Amino acid sequence: MKYPKTLVSILILVIAFNACQNEKPKTMVTEKIQYDVNLISPDPTYDWWIQNIAGGDREKLVDMILSGAKEGKFQAYDYFNNPISPAQVRSVFADTLIQRLKRTVSPFEEYDTTIIMPIKNEDILRLRFLEKWEINPENLQMSKTIYGIAPIARRIYSDGIERWQPLFWIYTDDEFVKSLKNK
Repeated sequence: MKYPKTLVSILILVIAFNACQNEKPKTMVTEKIQYDVNLISPDPTYDWWIQNIAGGDREKLVDMILSGAKEGKFQAYDYFNNPISPAQVRSVFADTLIQRLKRTVSPFEEYDTTIIMPIKNEDILRLRFLEKWEINPENLQMSKTIYGIAPIARRIYSDGIERWQPLFWIYTDDEFVKSLKNK
């Protein structure tokens, strides 16, 4: 009777030991990589899921990021990684352009004009990610750590030039933000 209890105990210990073993360490692919992701497919002939997030999901994601930054739920940062206030975040949603134009009637003189173009949630067609990538060399499983997200608005000016404008960064890792300040 004592023998089966000992055997069961050993079996439980062996199973517990094997279950607690750590995976092999992942190999760093890159400490930092930055890239843009389209939220709406640039080509309507692609399958719906290629470079696309379905409408309702896309709107929820963009709204979560923008409203969180505007309301101060998420700390936003400018291009130079300086913290900006919710009021400053709200101010980036009015794109101001000063343009020199020429009058269409004589004497055809040039004049400067200010054009204010509001940026709406629907204008956010890309997200820029800043990430760390790691890979498990045994099975090629990759894992990504997202350090930052930047909403990007598509702007088309009166002269037809298209420009992609990052609005601000939201960093997801406080230690990463501290490391930016130390560089």
